[in-house]
Amino acid sequence: MSTSSPEAVKKLLENMQTDLRSLSMECKKKFPPVKEAAESGIVKIKTIAARNSDILATLKENSSEVVQPFLMGCGTKEPKITQLCLAAIQRLMSHEVVSEAAAGNIINMLWQLMENGLEELKLLQTVLVLLTTNTVVHDQVLSKAIVLCFRLHFTKDNITNNTAAATVRQVVTVVFERMVAEDERFKDIVDQPPPVQGNTNRRSVSTLRPSAKDAYMLFQDLCQLVNADAPYWLVGMTEMTRTFGLELLESVLNDFPRVFLQHQEFSFLLKERVCPLVIKLFSPNIKFRQGNSSAASPAPVEKPYFPICMRLLRVVSVLIKHFYSLLVTECEIFLSLLVKFLDGEKPQWLRAVAVESVHRLCVQPHLLRSFCLSYDMKQHSTKVFRDIVNALGSFIQSLFIVLNTGNPAATNTSTGGSGAQGAAQGAAQGGLGAGGQGGSLTTQAAFEYRGTWIPLMTVSVQGSAKATYLEMLDKVEPPSIPEGYAMSVAFSALLDLVRGITSMIERALAKEEEEAVRREANPDQNTQLEPGAHLVWEEMVSACWCGLLAALSLLLDASTDETATESILKAELNVAALCGRLGLVTPRDAFITAICKASLPPHYALTVLSSNTANLNKAYSIQGQSVQIISSSSESHQQVVAVGQPLSVQPQGTVVLTAKNIQCMRTLLNLAHCHGVVLGTSWQLVLATLQHLVWILGLKPGVGGALKPGRAVEGPSTVLTTAVMTDLPVISNILSRLFESSQYLDDVSLHHLINALCSLSLEAVEMAYGNNKEPSLFAVAKLLETGLVNMDRIEILWRPLTGHLLEKVCQHPNARMREWGAEAVTSLIKAGLAYKHNPPLAQNQRLQLLLLNPLKELSNVLHADIRQKQLESVLQILQSQGDSLGPGWPLVLGVIGAIRNDQGESLIRTAFQCLQLVVTDFLPTMPCAGLQIVVDVAGSFGLQNQELNISLTSIGLLWNISDYFFQRGEAITQELEREEAALQKQAQEKGEPLNRPFHPAPPFDCLWLCLYAKLGQLCVDPRPAVRKSAGQTMFSTIAAHGTLLQQPTWHIVVWKVLFHLLDCVRKSSTTADKEKIESGGGNILIHHSRDTAEKQWAETWVLTLAGVARIFNTRRYLLQQLGDYFKAWEVLLDHIQSAALSKNSEVSLAALKSFQEILQIATPVKDSAMPNDALAAMGAPVLIDPLSAPGPGRPLLRSDSMLERLTSYNCAELQAPPPGEESALEDAALWWSAWNTWYRTGTDSTRPPSGGTGTDRPSFVPSQPFLTALVQIFPALYQHIKTGFSMEDLRKLGVILHGAVSIPISSDASPFILPSYTEAVLTSLQEAVLTALDVLQKAICVGPENLQVMYPAIFEQLLLFVEFSCKPPQYGKMETKHVANAKYNQIQLFTPAEWVALNYVPFAERSLEVVVDLYHKTACHKAVINEKVLQNIIKTLRMPLGLKYGCPSESTWKLAVSSLLKVLSTGLPVARQHASSRKFDTMWPELANAFKDFLFTKSTPPDNVSIQEFQKNEAIDVEVVQLISTEILPFAIFIPKDFVGQIMAMLNKGSIHSQSSSFTEAEVDVRMREEFSKVCFETLLQFSFSNKVSTPQEGYISRMALSVLLKRSQDVLRRYVDDERLSGRCPLPSGQRMKLDCQLLRQQVTEIIFVLKAISTLMDSLKKTQPENVDGTTWAQVIALYPTLVECITCSSSEVSSALKEAMGPFKDFMQPPVSRVPNGES
Repeated sequence: MSTSSPEAVKKLLENMQTDLRSLSMECKKKFPPVKEAAESGIVKIKTIAARNSDILATLKENSSEVVQPFLMGCGTKEPKITQLCLAAIQRLMSHEVVSEAAAGNIINMLWQLMENGLEELKLLQTVLVLLTTNTVVHDQVLSKAIVLCFRLHFTKDNITNNTAAATVRQVVTVVFERMVAEDERFKDIVDQPPPVQGNTNRRSVSTLRPSAKDAYMLFQDLCQLVNADAPYWLVGMTEMTRTFGLELLESVLNDFPRVFLQHQEFSFLLKERVCPLVIKLFSPNIKFRQGNSSAASPAPVEKPYFPICMRLLRVVSVLIKHFYSLLVTECEIFLSLLVKFLDGEKPQWLRAVAVESVHRLCVQPHLLRSFCLSYDMKQHSTKVFRDIVNALGSFIQSLFIVLNTGNPAATNTSTGGSGAQGAAQGAAQGGLGAGGQGGSLTTQAAFEYRGTWIPLMTVSVQGSAKATYLEMLDKVEPPSIPEGYAMSVAFSALLDLVRGITSMIERALAKEEEEAVRREANPDQNTQLEPGAHLVWEEMVSACWCGLLAALSLLLDASTDETATESILKAELNVAALCGRLGLVTPRDAFITAICKASLPPHYALTVLSSNTANLNKAYSIQGQSVQIISSSSESHQQVVAVGQPLSVQPQGTVVLTAKNIQCMRTLLNLAHCHGVVLGTSWQLVLATLQHLVWILGLKPGVGGALKPGRAVEGPSTVLTTAVMTDLPVISNILSRLFESSQYLDDVSLHHLINALCSLSLEAVEMAYGNNKEPSLFAVAKLLETGLVNMDRIEILWRPLTGHLLEKVCQHPNARMREWGAEAVTSLIKAGLAYKHNPPLAQNQRLQLLLLNPLKELSNVLHADIRQKQLESVLQILQSQGDSLGPGWPLVLGVIGAIRNDQGESLIRTAFQCLQLVVTDFLPTMPCAGLQIVVDVAGSFGLQNQELNISLTSIGLLWNISDYFFQRGEAITQELEREEAALQKQAQEKGEPLNRPFHPAPPFDCLWLCLYAKLGQLCVDPRPAVRKSAGQTMFSTIAAHGTLLQQPTWHIVVWKVLFHLLDCVRKSSTTADKEKIESGGGNILIHHSRDTAEKQWAETWVLTLAGVARIFNTRRYLLQQLGDYFKAWEVLLDHIQSAALSKNSEVSLAALKSFQEILQIATPVKDSAMPNDALAAMGAPVLIDPLSAPGPGRPLLRSDSMLERLTSYNCAELQAPPPGEESALEDAALWWSAWNTWYRTGTDSTRPPSGGTGTDRPSFVPSQPFLTALVQIFPALYQHIKTGFSMEDLRKLGVILHGAVSIPISSDASPFILPSYTEAVLTSLQEAVLTALDVLQKAICVGPENLQVMYPAIFEQLLLFVEFSCKPPQYGKMETKHVANAKYNQIQLFTPAEWVALNYVPFAERSLEVVVDLYHKTACHKAVINEKVLQNIIKTLRMPLGLKYGCPSESTWKLAVSSLLKVLSTGLPVARQHASSRKFDTMWPELANAFKDFLFTKSTPPDNVSIQEFQKNEAIDVEVVQLISTEILPFAIFIPKDFVGQIMAMLNKGSIHSQSSSFTEAEVDVRMREEFSKVCFETLLQFSFSNKVSTPQEGYISRMALSVLLKRSQDVLRRYVDDERLSGRCPLPSGQRMKLDCQLLRQQVTEIIFVLKAISTLMDSLKKTQPENVDGTTWAQVIALYPTLVECITCSSSEVSSALKEAMGPFKDFMQPPVSRVPNGES
């Protein structure tokens, strides 16, 4: 609520009436006049309130009357009344209703109260309210009020004094504030400047306005009072103190500087009154020296008086701060005084406050700049700025030195106790100090130098000068300064000074740079920069750097606190950077040297730094200032964090790094990182130092040149604490970032950096000569790092960088040094190629070749490790930039191919990896001219002899290359032809022939021929594996891709490549060494089939021959068009024959396989119909689906369809020749040539050895696989020659087949070829022989009639083979063992191998089956009948049939029987048919003998034959009898009589064969062929009755049969009776009896019943037959049966009894013989 609001006014009126009433009440008794005045006052107020609208204004007009009662009340001097009145007066004042007159009255009344010593505090309050609420008090009234306050300040009462002092301060402030407000009111009115009077008298204040005048008078009197003179305006002053006066002066100067600067009058006061006063008051301090008191001093205070001195310094600070521009000369004096006060001879407290004052200056850089401008830069002027800095430096030095000399005036450290007390007190007063927070554990921050220990306190916040002793306004006596306080302030001052100056200049420089940029953007705007600014800055730095360096170096050395050290280092770094920016080389280097030295251990010998220090000392002397540079103390109690070895040529002891060294190192890194641009030549210093530090710390370069903590290389000399271990990664990181930041340097700075690194590197190189110590790799690593980050401007530094590395580092004898040189060079090249240059490398070939050239240069270095590095980098370049190498390919391939056999495996291996990458990934991106280089390089890897696997793989690469040529054929052809044309043109211009291998051939064909030539060289390499691989590759390549070659080129391939290779291989094989090779190098064992050079070459021969044969097979038509094909064919066959007759079984077998291959040629029609088949025939590595198959590396984009291309190529090759006579004849000639070769080979190889017995091992016996292959060739060959195949040829064939089958095998091979004896399996050879005959037989079958004369010859051949089942063939005179007896399970190593005849049984049996089959088909053929084939078959079969159980194999006779039966079933009808021609007459005796030999064999069955087996065998016998009964006897009329007689005799013999006079139990089991006997009997019986006798011969057979039958019946019956009798006589144990009964029942009961039935049948037949048909002898035999039948009546078997009845019944008809008409029954 404002004081003028209606409510406030109303309240005021009420309060005033209340106050007046109260006053009236109080004074009612004692002071009636006052009471009356109060009552009239009430009336007055009421009247004013009633009559006026503006009550306050009216009140103010009448204020004298209104105030009067209260003034009267104060006059009573009654405390209560006085207090009441003063409160009322204050209320009026606060509402600003007091007029000037009233105010004067109030002041007078207050003065009286003051003189009476009443209500002093109320008085002060009232004065203050009066002066602050309004401005009515002026001039004399004002001065009286101020004097009143001053008077109260000097009373006896402390409270009053203090209150009065505060009031005085406030009143003084109010006076000046009024003036400021007045100035503000009148600021727009331009004053007429007053006429300048020569004599500026103190009274000339007429120009000033009222408030200004009051202020002027007040300030002037304050100066008077301080100077102990009488005041002009403050009349009535009784007392004044100088300290209070100085305080008031200071506050006015500090709070209202504008007053003094704007008004001349006040400026005059400053110059004329204040400055002289200050200088006068300073005099005791100036003259005073510690320890001697000067007696003659005009000043009132002779000795320096702390309160005044301190206040004077405060005033001086304010004067310098605010009025420097007015008081230039005076300030020079003040500053000089201030510097003097820092002298060591002054009292400690004086030095402390002086240093606080200096600190206040140091935080004002612009002021310092003004000093420099006004003094230091003027001639004949004191160098004030320089003096201040040097004084600070000297002050700091003196603190160490003074304390050190033990001056008694210094704080008494010597006693020990009070020094500590002082420190404690200082900590208490400042409340600060590092020890304050961390308790007992934290060591206090301090400086320590040569035994002097000075604690460090926190005295002020950075950038503000908060003083301690300049603020001690209440102290009268000089305080005791705590130890370290002065040092702490000086230290802060120094840091603030550096911080201020550097930030000020940096800001200005930054602004200048902005302006420059802006000017470049807008050249029209011409902004003026402050002229000479640079000069001032340079002067400032020049003036202060020596002092700063001296002080900071000393402090850095003495500092024991990390934070303090950090601050010092930061200051040094900032100054160094600033000097660099200003181009001040000497100071820059000086500061950098200081940091470098601080980073290294004490007294570390580093030449760069010592030479620099010498220069510095000169620089100091130039400055002409006595600044002492103090050398390092090296006794500092710093924490040791690392122990290492110094980097020097001669081994020295260890050196120690402290935490401070590491801190300095980080600063150095920081400097280089942030201010590299301004370092220039100082890079040398910085890098040298870093190199040594890195060395001591054991940091080693890693990938990309970054330094990483390495293990201690030099033994245990490097020791790192955990403290530094955690720091190392950080340091390493900063180091890397430092060189990374080189990308922001301009070109000049970058060159400085590179030069510095190169010279460092040279030093390291020199040091590493003749020395096996680990070299320093710092420079090399950092050259690399710098190069890597400056790729965008690599051309600038490429040559100096790589030149230095290649010449000096890569060639160095020290392995580690050159290894890093190579690392650097290769990393730079890789990075250079990978960098995205602008324009790209592809468009900047010059730059690309510039980058790649050092890679080539590395090939000249002889050290293997460098070459290794070079090749590894080539590999990486290929992996990352292979696509874009373009014109760089020849250079890269040259590096890869620069291998020599003496280079060692690993080098060759790495080089080869590069080549592999090139071939798999980069052939498409390479210019075609490079392809031949690739082939050469791959070939050279194949021929190197260091690493076999590489040779083999390189051959694989040649295959991949060929595949690529094939896939990209057209594109390559076009490009090569373009190049060829260009080269041809150049050659013509020069008049020289075109020099290119295989010149006349087209360029693409030449590429192929180069490839084949390389492979050809590899095919005759000394190493077998290489030969093998090269051979396979070469033939696969020709097979797969030969279609691309033009026809004339094929001629070169056949004669120059293929046959040439065959000749070489044959020659090498036949002359190869037969010595055994023990192992294949290392611990590899060699298989016995490869353990001589001869055997290894044999393999090569095999491969080569097979390859050539395959090409002749697949490319036949193409080759036939060459003209000399027949000649080539003959040459090939000659090679095949010589190989086939080689003594090496592997070669000979392979030759036959090749022979087979060239015979198995598919018909050309199929080929041309299906082009894909051609691919399939091309050998192993061809891809099955040519359309979808990508290349071995990345997929290739096909420019055309492969199918089309193949078709176009194949048109020439695969077309069938016209079906004219010539081609047919030519073909026939080729095949007969082949037949002759086969026959010669077969004859030579199967011819038995001429001499020798079983003991001599024959020189050579062909192997089974060889013979098999030989025989297998025939079917294919026969297809081509069958039209002209004659009997003579068949005979030749038979000789070879027989010879082949007869050849035995050696027993050590037999387990692998022969089955076990029990298995009936054919060997491959036997299969082949039968197949050959089968082919012939089939050909004859479908061929013309004239061929059928060959059938008997075939039968003859087969029957020869059948005989082998019982009579194995003989091979010459060699003794062979039967396979069953061969000891191949117990072969003894050193006995000569036995020869084992094969198991011919399966073969003979199969041959027999073939005979049967063939005979079945050909029985009726004329030739077969004429040549008595059936007789031959039976004759051949007699042998196994006769041997029966004596055959080597049981199956043989069984098969012989079944075969005989089959043959007879086919042949007998034919024989009967041709009976008249008598062509079969000689066969019947053979047949009878065969039956007889078989059915009544002389061999006995083995003992272990089971009943079942015996019965089976018996069944076979039965089959033969059945054949006789069905196929022979019924046709007796066509058969010779002798033969039939022999048959009947055999049947009779068979029917009684089982008879035995006695038997044992065992014999009953086995020996009886009951079934056989029965069948014989049945057959006899069958042929005994024949009602229809058509011919005498038939009757003869019946008679013969009947006679035999009756004889047989008689025998059976008689034997039965005997058996019955015997069984009745011999009572056996029941078990045995039963067993015997069973056997009797089983065999004899059946037989007897059968006989009885036969007899009854016979009787029936005899009854029906004409009597003349029955012989008399027969009757006799029939009747003779009767007695025997009667004897059987006693038999025990019911079945026999019933049969007996039936048999005996018919005899009744013959009891009397009828009379016969014809005697003897003869016809």
